[in-house]
Amino acid sequence: MKIIFIGKKTSKPISLSLASFISILFILFILFIYLVIYFPNHEKTNNVNNFKITNETLSNDKFLGAQNFNIYVDQIGELHSRILEIDQQTERLQSIIKKQILGKEKLPKLKKKDKLDGKGGPFNGMKTSHVDIQKTLAILMESMGVREEIYNKMEAILLKQSVLKETLPTLYPVNVPYTSSSYGWRMDPIIGKRAFHEGVDFSAAHGEPIYATAGGIVLKAGKHGNYGNLVTINHGGGLQTRYAHISKILVKKGDIVKKEDLIAYVGNTGRSTGPHLHYEIRLNKKSLDPKQYLKR
Repeated sequence: MKIIFIGKKTSKPISLSLASFISILFILFILFIYLVIYFPNHEKTNNVNNFKITNETLSNDKFLGAQNFNIYVDQIGELHSRILEIDQQTERLQSIIKKQILGKEKLPKLKKKDKLDGKGGPFNGMKTSHVDIQKTLAILMESMGVREEIYNKMEAILLKQSVLKETLPTLYPVNVPYTSSSYGWRMDPIIGKRAFHEGVDFSAAHGEPIYATAGGIVLKAGKHGNYGNLVTINHGGGLQTRYAHISKILVKKGDIVKKEDLIAYVGNTGRSTGPHLHYEIRLNKKSLDPKQYLKR
């Protein structure tokens, strides 16, 4: 028996035996069965493998997360211990300094509420969570701020008793009653992260006059990186003052200035978000807290 296929060109029909036709049907049937069985199993195998990989990745992430978590806990404990040691050293130094201070000026001391618990560390054996770590870090940061303030006051008392007392800058550089940003750690207004601010910012209007806070010799007067237009005055003994973000400079390098001399005008040059005066006091290139020295 033969099966004849007739195409458009009827002059050349295609003939096919029954056996050949059945063989083709059988091959197509086997191919269909293979496709039906293979693909679901293959997809299932892939899903199982993906699930295994995902679980392994999650397990690894959890392991690494636990490791990092324990590292943070250990570092916080060490920081807590070091703060306690610094407190003990500060008390010893205060007892020595007290004998050298003239007048009635008292040394700053930690208040009872600012002292850390020295028994058992910051977590004291408790089950620790991420929230606990965040709270402890906030407490430690606040504690460091309190201690920095005490250190700055002690430093100012010693300098006022030293040979530099006659050259210390005490005048406000601009006629404004407050500062917009204080000395020390703060949230940087441009990068949005904590950064150390080495001076104070006065929110003075553009063109506000700037005065020398102490007598000395102009060391710099011009553009200086992020400071914008900058004036630096050398007061001797390693003591300097800096006046930054200026709009117009009225002095030049080498000029001798006296306390209260007009030296520049407030501006918005350099790395600045608006008109203001950035003011620094430095001793041997290290910054001091200006608010410990300035007087109205």
